[in-house]
Amino acid sequence: MKTFKRTLIYVFSFLLLFFACLFIWQPYLLKVLWYRTPDASTYKVFPQEVIHKSDSAFHFIRAERMRNDIDTLQVRDGSHQSIPFGEYFKKGKLNAFIVIRNDSILYEKYSEGYADTTLTTVFSGAKSMVSVLLGQALKDGKVQNLSQKVTDYIPELKANPAFKNITLKNLLDMKSGLEFKDAYGGIIKAFLSDEAKYYYTGDMKAELMKVKLVNKPGTVWKYKSIDPILLGWVIVRATGKTLAKYTEEKLWRKMGTEHDASWGLDQENGLVNTASRFQVSAIDWAKVGRLYLNGGRYKENQIVPQDWVEQSIDIGKEVPASAKGWQKSAHHHLWWIPQTGEKGDFAAEGMLGQRLYVDAKTGTIIVQFAEHGAGDYPYRKISRYLAGLPFHYSRGN
Repeated sequence: MKTFKRTLIYVFSFLLLFFACLFIWQPYLLKVLWYRTPDASTYKVFPQEVIHKSDSAFHFIRAERMRNDIDTLQVRDGSHQSIPFGEYFKKGKLNAFIVIRNDSILYEKYSEGYADTTLTTVFSGAKSMVSVLLGQALKDGKVQNLSQKVTDYIPELKANPAFKNITLKNLLDMKSGLEFKDAYGGIIKAFLSDEAKYYYTGDMKAELMKVKLVNKPGTVWKYKSIDPILLGWVIVRATGKTLAKYTEEKLWRKMGTEHDASWGLDQENGLVNTASRFQVSAIDWAKVGRLYLNGGRYKENQIVPQDWVEQSIDIGKEVPASAKGWQKSAHHHLWWIPQTGEKGDFAAEGMLGQRLYVDAKTGTIIVQFAEHGAGDYPYRKISRYLAGLPFHYSRGN
């Protein structure tokens, strides 16, 4: 019995020492253990850069009668089961769902404690914002062209040979070739993943200085946080402004936003997590969609260059590097572009069901905030239904 107790003490002491060393080696793992998978409000534990709203707000028209028939519209969940949208809302623990067509709000639904004004993180939807801002920096001449190397703007990265031949185009295409371990494959893998590391670390610059190159830049697509983080850093260096200030001056105050937004940093005066920490209200997220729906224009002003908008949301003859879901969405310029059926819709998508969907064919914008989402892709069906157009899921899906 004494031997057994002694063994337990040894095992416990070893584990205690192991985890103590682990957390000293990688302090961010304490945050991973404490917060685990972040939710829509986890951003509050990080420093924020505030993006101030417009002086004059644009207001969508609210229909006198909401389209309550949406609640009974049959859509599919992640298991490809047909269910009423009202059940889809509950199953996915949706916090906000707004459907806008031709500038009129036809349907909106919120969970308790949520409204169209509630500031929420959109996770990877932030990547699409980076794309918007890169287009602005190119228009301003702050970034000369996409063929430039990342080290032209961040010379300290030259200390890591992995960055030697990486261009801005490689980063925009997510073909940097940099190593990135995703969170799929079980609890331990998620705990030690780069996904968790770059979300919770208090020093992204230090982590980037250690990253390795595993593929020749421009050859292999891999969805990862590193590339948009680097692009955000480039924009800051190129413009000489904080990312929040640049977003505010070039975009947020010019497009009729009603509420302040924010970018989350890894530490005070640190690097912005442009991969997953952009906070916005649902109604203003819809206005980002409206801006791109209108070719980058707001009223009489061209806010985002039209050619940048067009090349961002249409992959043209480019062979897609990705094909997500039944709609075969391709990741292009940090947006998701469905390739199945008629072209013309596009989306900014984030973890746990954060969505900004735009269907140019029907003039429809859909915003979804969720705690985990119900899966599948009901947005095109909803947009076509409201426009009185036929819709069929693709065969075999």
